[in-house]
Amino acid sequence: QVQLVESGGGLVQAGGSLRLSCAASGSIFSIKTMGWYRQAPGKQRELVASITSSGRTNYADSVKGRFTISRDNAKNTMYLQMNSLRPEDTAVYYCNADLKTRWYTDENNYWGQGTQVTVSS
Repeated sequence: QVQLVESGGGLVQAGGSLRLSCAASGSIFSIKTMGWYRQAPGKQRELVASITSSGRTNYADSVKGRFTISRDNAKNTMYLQMNSLRPEDTAVYYCNADLKTRWYTDENNYWGQGTQVTVSS
């Protein structure tokens, strides 16, 4: 069994900062790409940022320069440092990972349960 557990969400004023964490646990052989997605009420889920196992990153235009994604491969943990938060960043933030549970299996995609981020104006 594989679990992705997010933490670090909460309520913050505009201009403030939050740091999200995503810990992957269970039967994990390797993790390829990890990413943060978010979904605001009435909107589709969208990619916020992603990071490969080698550290290559990708960001949505709306968060470039404000958010930083990172990961600790030894701990199977990913982070999202969010600075200069805006009310439009309010959403449920989800952790996502492509990983193998055995060396001989294909990669499968997993989701966390989500953590709420609310930015007040």
